Amino acid sequence: MPLDFVQGRVPKIRTDDLTPVDWPDNPRQEWAPPGHGDIYTSLVTSGTLGALLDKGYEYAFVSNADNLGAVLDPRIVGWFAREDLPFAMEVTERTDADKKGGHIARLKSDHRLVLRETAQTPEEDLDSLQDTGRHRWMNTNNLWINLRALRSALDERDGVLGLPMIVNKKTVVPSDKSTPEVFQLETAMGAAIGVFDGAAAIRVSRRRFSPVKTTEDLLGVRSDAYELTEDFHVQLAPEREAPPFIDLDDDYFKLIADFDARFPAGPPSLLECERLIVKGDVKFGTGVLIRGNVTIDQEGDRQLRVAHGAELAG
Repeated sequence: MPLDFVQGRVPKIRTDDLTPVDWPDNPRQEWAPPGHGDIYTSLVTSGTLGALLDKGYEYAFVSNADNLGAVLDPRIVGWFAREDLPFAMEVTERTDADKKGGHIARLKSDHRLVLRETAQTPEEDLDSLQDTGRHRWMNTNNLWINLRALRSALDERDGVLGLPMIVNKKTVVPSDKSTPEVFQLETAMGAAIGVFDGAAAIRVSRRRFSPVKTTEDLLGVRSDAYELTEDFHVQLAPEREAPPFIDLDDDYFKLIADFDARFPAGPPSLLECERLIVKGDVKFGTGVLIRGNVTIDQEGDRQLRVAHGAELAG
């Protein structure tokens, strides 16, 4: 049975005439990844879905590689099998750090669960999207799939689930903004919750959602606000119900080399931190402790150095 498979690719589309881009200097730049929603079609075209079913596998757990809290939980798979569900999504309560993430909602027409992403939301509705009181549950992208239900759905749709399209505007060469603008078309694997009749969402602890997509995320999981368990799971410390909100100045912390240079002795203690906002060039010493809500605002080009052993509270 294959242990991995290659996903598909899609052409980048010019924004001016909506034709596939032609880039002789580097033909690889003519193509883009189709997003993780491609997993369903690629499972079929690679032969992996058939191989799994032939070996007697009935259920699959899928997650993002950057979610360090995504591990198999026998209780969830037991519930999933007992309820005979075709598809389930783990959701967790949104925080201020999750305002731009996808959330689940119900359609007024048939009350079916759907996933709504920021890139699919009209500008006039962004305030509603980011209202964590109105839309409380965010998609963790921890997904449980009934493989027989997936094969049946794909057979009915000629191998394509028909997930909602996400349109991202970029340039042909992402690192060169002078190259022509293109559309990259993607789909999200969590959007399959809107495809299957009877699909469900299950609320889980924030301990099953520890993503590392930004240096802010990295600072959190490196700190004592998280713990590494005996079986090597990264999860929130027992004392915490939610991660601290962290906002670091992109000009000085966005790149990993710049980030590491400003935490040479490792992260400060964030176990008792609720919010940490850093503006400007700041370097942290050894054994720094941060409590409550702390904002460090360093103006100008001079670097501020937080002393060894300093305790910041607010």
